[in-house]
Amino acid sequence: MYDFPADLTDVASAVETALAQQLDNARLSGPGPAPGRLVDSMRHGSLEGGKRLRPLLVRQAAAIFNIPAAQALTAGLAVEMVHCYSLVHDDLPAMDDDDIRRGRPTVHKAYDEATAILAGDALLTHAFGLLADPACHPDPAVRIALVRELAAGSGAGGMVGGQMRDIEGEQAGLAADEISTMQAMKTGALIRASVRIGAILGGADARALSVLTVYAEAAGRAFQLADDILDVTATAETMGKATGKDATHGKQTLVAQLGLDGARALLNQTVSEALSALRTFGPKADGLRATVRYFASREH
Repeated sequence: MYDFPADLTDVASAVETALAQQLDNARLSGPGPAPGRLVDSMRHGSLEGGKRLRPLLVRQAAAIFNIPAAQALTAGLAVEMVHCYSLVHDDLPAMDDDDIRRGRPTVHKAYDEATAILAGDALLTHAFGLLADPACHPDPAVRIALVRELAAGSGAGGMVGGQMRDIEGEQAGLAADEISTMQAMKTGALIRASVRIGAILGGADARALSVLTVYAEAAGRAFQLADDILDVTATAETMGKATGKDATHGKQTLVAQLGLDGARALLNQTVSEALSALRTFGPKADGLRATVRYFASREH
């Protein structure tokens, strides 16, 4: 029987250990030595915190195709590095201007703004190095597909583009469908990429990949809806970061459009859509089922 808490704990431990090994001066050095302050800031923005949900999705999707957890770890690390880079940059004064992340000072507060920018840049860059390494997968064609997937999920048509739409929405306002598009890019695209990367590692055919994409897109919507609800209902102590900032900054959310009751109803519907997409996979998809339920029920 699938044990979600054990899987979540195991992937968090595995990712923490592997990230600590990767974010090392010797490993990060290339033609020249990696500066110690830069490496320290990368570690500050990546280690000792985070649920590691995106590597978990990579692992769970790959498991449907009988790929062992250890073989999915490198690709999961790449996704997590991109996620951590995005948080470092999101916290900057020019973006969301946050002082606390995961219960401790954000990178630009612990170091400085320039160092935080460079730490994010380096995390993003090294993520693609991990996917290109034969240790990720022995088949070059698969590695190329993984690189393409992560680039699509994190670039101008994905996470970064969604961040831009979010910033624009603070000034011009967004309709409900525009909010959905923005959130599908800003948050959902990397969740989508995580699931698809796991499926690509497993050699999924076009039909299986399509079905898992339906799940992943619904899971991304559920994650963001829950996050927006928590921004209204949770405390900063519980979340490990500032709350109530969406309203303060004029950010456009479906909670603001629909109200809490409407947002919760939509969240339940969205989780049902994600679960329905997995019917053809049987018990092998129990991990993905548990994760989308966790997205909806989490308290921080």
